[in-house]
Parts: sequence; C-alpha cells; structure tokens
Amino acid sequence: MAAPRTILLTGAAGGLGTLMRELLPRYGYELRLLDLAPVKGAPDAITADLADRDALRAAVRGVDAIVHLAGISLESSFEKILRANIEGTHNLYEAAREEGVRRIVFASSNHAVGFTPRPRPGDPLIPVGTPRRPDTYYGLSKAFGEDLAQLYWDRHGLETVSVRIGSCFPEPTSVRMLSVWMSPADGARLFHAALTAPEVGHSVVYGSSANSRLWWDLSSARALGYEPRDDSEPYAAKLVAEQGELDESHPDHAHLGGPFCTNPPVWRH
Repeated sequence: MAAPRTILLTGAAGGLGTLMRELLPRYGYELRLLDLAPVKGAPDAITADLADRDALRAAVRGVDAIVHLAGISLESSFEKILRANIEGTHNLYEAAREEGVRRIVFASSNHAVGFTPRPRPGDPLIPVGTPRRPDTYYGLSKAFGEDLAQLYWDRHGLETVSVRIGSCFPEPTSVRMLSVWMSPADGARLFHAALTAPEVGHSVVYGSSANSRLWWDLSSARALGYEPRDDSEPYAAKLVAEQGELDESHPDHAHLGGPFCTNPPVWRH
C-alpha cells in the first residue's frame, strides 16, 4: 500500500482528536476533519452526524485512509451507543467501501476486554487474542467495531487496524493508568504505523506506551513498526503517594476495565 497522505480524522473536536490534529501532520499527513461539534480553530472542518450517510460519503471521497475516533467515549444508554458507535461506525464503513477507501484505523478500546482479570506480578501479559469481555455498552460497541472491521476485510478487502486504546492523555492521572497510558506522542507513532504498515488485513493491537507496569502484549503493534518511546513510570511515585498501590480486593482494581466494570463514567450530552 502506498503511504497515505490525505486522512479523514473523525472525532476531530474530541480530546484524542485534538491531540492528533496537532501531531499527525508532523508525519506529512493532510487532515480532513469531521466532528458532530464544530472544531475550534478549523473553519474548514466538516460538521456532520455519523447518521448522515450522504455527508459521510462526501467526507470520505478522495481520502487515502480514515482515522476513526468519533462516537461516544464513555458509557451511555444502549440507544445512544447504538446510534453513535454501532450504526455510526457501520455508516462510515459503508461510505468508505462505496468510495474505495482502502484502510481505516479504528479507535477500539481496552473496554472491549474490560472484564478480563488484570495480570498480577509474574502473570503473562494479556494477548490481543484474549476472549472479548466488554465491561459496558461502550465496550460492547468497540467489540462490534472490531467484528465489523473483520467483516469488511473478509468481504470487501477494506483493511483495518483496530487499536484497543488504553488512556491517551498528556500524563497519567491514576495508578491504574500507569499500566494502560499512551502518551500523545506514542499515540501518533502508533497511528502512523497503522496507516503505513503493509498488508494489515484486519489487525488488532493494544494502544499504550512501553510502560514498566504494562498489562498487555504490544507485539502485534510492534509488528506494524510501532516503537513506543515513553513510559508512565516517572509519574508513578506521585500517583502512588496520593492514591496508594492497586488493591487486588478492590472491585475497581480487579479487572482490566477498572471502574468501567463497577461504576462507569457516563456520557452526559
């Protein structure tokens, strides 16, 4: 596959989208931005709902690839998750198929496997092939997205890298996040690798930095050419002093999905 140059970035007004708007152009990409909300500082951005199939088809026309970050990023009612994350992702894949786009980088989530027990010291890292155990309707929508990506590869030859993102913020904010944190710079490195690696078919990878406290296996991401450079450990002493180490008996600490398994944060819009 020739290196893509023009990328449709959905969810461009969101937290992760805002970070990638700044970082991805450093790799030579020209970004076409799309979001349900206006994108601050980007008057040419496309404002459209994922339910608007005509707008999506126009948005994908002529792009080389898509980085799909749009949708509800926390827990919500099944009806809202269905419309935004499940039907909306299907609409995007249909638009890509109709317009001949050959690759999508799909923002999946660790919450697709959130009820997986977190590894204890000495346990093997969690592989991408671990059975999916979504912890919320949100996590369920990401499991659906991975299956949708597999279908569109098998049936239509549309390639996808599904990235099970941990937490992509400028710095980790909890002890749990020390294990799943992806620095913004590493996030851009991973998305760039996912956009340019040859013959990915449908590949599932975990998205995080090379954290000393890592819970999952990054080998499939490294196979794309991803070389993470950051580690959450410099933030560990402060966070552990404030919050304490993870307690294996605490229900929020027992599973990969953390509080999403017990009291998930809810999308309020």
